[in-house]
Amino acid sequence: MKNIINILILIALLVVIGLKLMENKKIVEDKVYHFDKEQPINVITSTLKLNENSDNYQITGNFMPNKDARINSEMQGKIIAINVNEGSYVRKGQRLIKLDNSILKLQLQSLDIKIKGLEVDVKRFKILADADAIQGVQLEKAELGLKSVNAQRNTILKQIKKTSVYAPFNGIITKKMTEVGSFAAPGMPLLQLTDIKKLKFTVNVPESDLGTFELNKKYAISVDAFPDLQLVGKTSMIGSRGNMGNSYPVQFEVNNSKDLKIKSGMFGKITLEESSVKKSIVIPASAIVGSNINPQVYLVTGNKAILHNIIISRKVGNKAIIGSGLSEGDEIVTSGFINLYDGANITTN
Repeated sequence: MKNIINILILIALLVVIGLKLMENKKIVEDKVYHFDKEQPINVITSTLKLNENSDNYQITGNFMPNKDARINSEMQGKIIAINVNEGSYVRKGQRLIKLDNSILKLQLQSLDIKIKGLEVDVKRFKILADADAIQGVQLEKAELGLKSVNAQRNTILKQIKKTSVYAPFNGIITKKMTEVGSFAAPGMPLLQLTDIKKLKFTVNVPESDLGTFELNKKYAISVDAFPDLQLVGKTSMIGSRGNMGNSYPVQFEVNNSKDLKIKSGMFGKITLEESSVKKSIVIPASAIVGSNINPQVYLVTGNKAILHNIIISRKVGNKAIIGSGLSEGDEIVTSGFINLYDGANITTN
């Protein structure tokens, strides 16, 4: 009897626990947000108008050094001297690093001794050959031996010269990648040398504006960090291959200021000036969805938001000038993109 009562109590407890769990589940489900596709989404829209805009606009780019090289040694050996530090200005031909060449110098001394001995032999054999005291072949062997050792000596001299690393051009040491006592090997970078006396300024231009640029033509360039500094750049390269955004690189040669104010990686702008003023559709760049390759906007049709393909002529700041795809009077969504999808029901304030 007692066992039956215990079983009934256990069953009752399990029933109570089960009911409580079901109740908790319902409470949690009621708290979870369930998106209703039929429920209109509140958005902010804008009716498009034609705006007058000058063709004058700026394109942002960045400055890169005219020359930038990692310096390495052609010989292997222990580094015994580094004559520069990061930030040091060096001139072409200046010695930067010296490797231990003591073994090569000993080899050179040994060859010098051999050369002196062979030179004596050649003189002696020449006298004897002139007197027909020896065969001419012995003189020839001695002369060939002297030439061979001289060639070895020249090789050692070149190797000794290569134990010093020289600057290939004028510039600034921008990175030091080794220390005295380290071991150098061919191909191992030791220093980075950068020439910023002349700079390369590169911008990425939409295909619609690529024809604006001409090779060897001069353009005004400003520097973001120094607004009062105005530069002139000459077009040195117009790209033939576009990137994923269908933009093409255009590069300019620029002379740095006398005090080398402009550093590698700084940003600048090139201004394109045109006299014509035309009307076009301008929308906020934030209203654009999709990718750079396939830009789209949500066009309002009735009470629905429909994804619509557009072509962007160019972007100016936080605005986008539309090449085609939109007309005056069209209404587009400019804010409220959360949960928005193609064909969604919408409502506006």
